[in-house]
Amino acid sequence: MVENKLKTITNLFEGNEIRSVWDNSKEDYYFSVVDVIKVLTESNDPSHYWRTLKSRMIKEGNQTVTNCDTFKLKAKDGKMRSTDMLDTEGIFRLIESVPSPKAEPFKMWLASLGKERIDEVFDPEKAIHRGIEYYVNHGYSLDWIERRLKAILDRNKLTKVWKDNGIEKDYEYGILTNEIYKAWSGMKASEYKKFKGIRKESLRDNMSDIEIALTNIGEITTRDIAQEEKPKGLKENIKVAKRGGEVAKVTRSLYEKETKRSAISKNNNLSYEYENNNIKRLIKASETNVK
Repeated sequence: MVENKLKTITNLFEGNEIRSVWDNSKEDYYFSVVDVIKVLTESNDPSHYWRTLKSRMIKEGNQTVTNCDTFKLKAKDGKMRSTDMLDTEGIFRLIESVPSPKAEPFKMWLASLGKERIDEVFDPEKAIHRGIEYYVNHGYSLDWIERRLKAILDRNKLTKVWKDNGIEKDYEYGILTNEIYKAWSGMKASEYKKFKGIRKESLRDNMSDIEIALTNIGEITTRDIAQEEKPKGLKENIKVAKRGGEVAKVTRSLYEKETKRSAISKNNNLSYEYENNNIKRLIKASETNVK
């Protein structure tokens, strides 16, 4: 379900209002196409511009238009009007289709990101360094980063065991992960993120030390049981995931009994100011390259 509360995303568009909504079910933002068109083209009639561009894209077989959704957003006159919306990926694909000088910095930025990912295919260490730099810039300690990287390796070991036991589809991995979370925290991952006030951000990057530890205990226990018993298929692996989560639940109970505090916290490590400044810096660099 899409939340009724509107969000204004301005950092990418020089302070201009870009209406958007958050889709809880898809865990993604949807942006007003007309608002983006208006900023990029400075058209006096962005709705007409979009209709013309949309018609051209349909003739070209561009899938961006196919993925376009319609939501009701509040217009300048205060009325709720149907508005074409695209998710994050769709908006970037739209920007690439707009023949406007103002779109060039975004195209350069996207090209730069694409080059970075290709470079990382040939040299994966670059991706690791990029991740470490991200965490350092967000204020995470080196000890925390080391634990986080180890947790990622442990998670990969678990998913490999699941794969060996017949788990293949992405949604199945999600179901199993949720079973572990629910067993020890009482919440699925999406519910946990909502509890902490986060959306697209990584849940584990916003956990306290004890929350991370309990998550690791649940997953490592699940992995070790699965390696020993070799359950096959989703149904049997769900049973094992619940058992692994129950071990973490027992640990949580002991922790809360001894510390007299909850192991689950609403605290998060969000730093939107950093994100906004970082994106602005990247686009500014792209603008310089265009000039």
